[in-house]
Amino acid sequence: MDPLSFPTPGAQKAFLTGRSKSLEYRITQLKNLLRFVRERQNEITEGLKKDLGRSEGGTLYETLGLESEINLAVKYLKEWAAPRPVSKSMMTISDQVYIQPEPLGVVLVIGAWNYPWAVTIGPLIGAIAAGNAAVIKPSEVSSHTSKVMEDFLPLYLDKELYPVVTGGLTETQELLKQRFDHIFYTGNGTVAKIIMEAAAKHLTPTTLELGGKSPCYIDNNCDLAIACRRIAWGKYSNCGQTCIAPDYILCDPSMQDRVIEEIKKNIKDFYTEDPQKCLDYGHIINHRHFRRLMALLEGSTVAVGGENDESLCYIGPTVLRDVKPDAKVMQEEIFGPLLPILTVSSADEAIKFINQREKPLALYIFTSDNKLIKRMIAETSSGGVVANDCLMHFSVSSLPFGGVGNSGMGHYHGKYGFDNLSHLRGCLIKQLKMEGVNKMRYPPHTADKLGWARFFILKHVDFGSLGRMVLLALMAVFVAVILQVTDYYTHVK
Repeated sequence: MDPLSFPTPGAQKAFLTGRSKSLEYRITQLKNLLRFVRERQNEITEGLKKDLGRSEGGTLYETLGLESEINLAVKYLKEWAAPRPVSKSMMTISDQVYIQPEPLGVVLVIGAWNYPWAVTIGPLIGAIAAGNAAVIKPSEVSSHTSKVMEDFLPLYLDKELYPVVTGGLTETQELLKQRFDHIFYTGNGTVAKIIMEAAAKHLTPTTLELGGKSPCYIDNNCDLAIACRRIAWGKYSNCGQTCIAPDYILCDPSMQDRVIEEIKKNIKDFYTEDPQKCLDYGHIINHRHFRRLMALLEGSTVAVGGENDESLCYIGPTVLRDVKPDAKVMQEEIFGPLLPILTVSSADEAIKFINQREKPLALYIFTSDNKLIKRMIAETSSGGVVANDCLMHFSVSSLPFGGVGNSGMGHYHGKYGFDNLSHLRGCLIKQLKMEGVNKMRYPPHTADKLGWARFFILKHVDFGSLGRMVLLALMAVFVAVILQVTDYYTHVK
């Protein structure tokens, strides 16, 4: 694509018209986006089937999440965008003090291929709700889905405010040469560093939704059958190509055989005796990733699965046993249907193992011991934590979703997505009255003035709990005190 044809200047020009700042306009665009998701379900489903072998049911779960996010934004947008009163000190008791969310400007959304709708349109929802323009760059790896976005999104959204740019490395590099007000990227750490470097040239803030090796600790004290069923679902959904999938299991050596048998049983229950023919299983995105995953198997013992067919980019649900920390499969995020099991002798050893590695995007704990859950939360760090389930925190719009350290920065979903793509502008509105109040801050500085300043500055009040009459009474006392102070300084002079 010719760099001069990139839509960023057009998006900037459209943003400067001010139309995206109108709450009514934002809501209209969000409703149009909802209509797109519902009316183009067939095209969305077909694209994901070609890209990932995704079934209609699997696609529906992804788009239902988007519908929920859009409905939430439409319902609460006026509340999110309204001025937010804050507590005052005695110095600002008569002033207006509040936070006013305002749009950042033009946001670049660079999506990923594994859940291309959730991780591309999800951030777009926050961008629209916050009043921004947004340039949408879907992943070229999921090419059929990218084509659906390119062809149909402009039919529903303001194509000047929300243009779609398709293409690969060259197009992305050209985009990154341009100045944006925020870049929202979902993908891997290697590309994230390139994006941060490009953003730094313009001091552009970034949100990076990355990944990492999300641990799954199984305690002796838990219902192993239920735990393994939920782990198998979390691991093998989308053929393991999920950024918050359990990357590996930590458990006591005495549990390993039972864990393997339970997961094997659930693989059969979910995907039949022949997962390759199961519509709900899918395939690896492309041959490059297939070869990468097969290389990770080197040096590890396959306990379950391992079947593969490169011509179809198929790798069956696989469990690896007695995996060592230095195994190839433990050196990078797996992002596929390989589940290593490493044995640890205690929760202490599990916590130590987790903390010796980069902070993951998710941490999973399976136990009936609430004290252990609280301890692992307190003594580890991760983007999110789920006890006794997998993946489900992604579906909770009232929780921020994002990483920490190497697993990312920034967050989104619900109000968190709105705030992340807004500038929370601090506002203080004073009147040109009551100048006597300010005498204590003007030179010459004296001990008495500083004493009064200490009282008025450090004393904070929350007017949310005060009635109007109490506030008026407080103001009267405040003014009387200030008048006395003013009168005192006048007589001293």
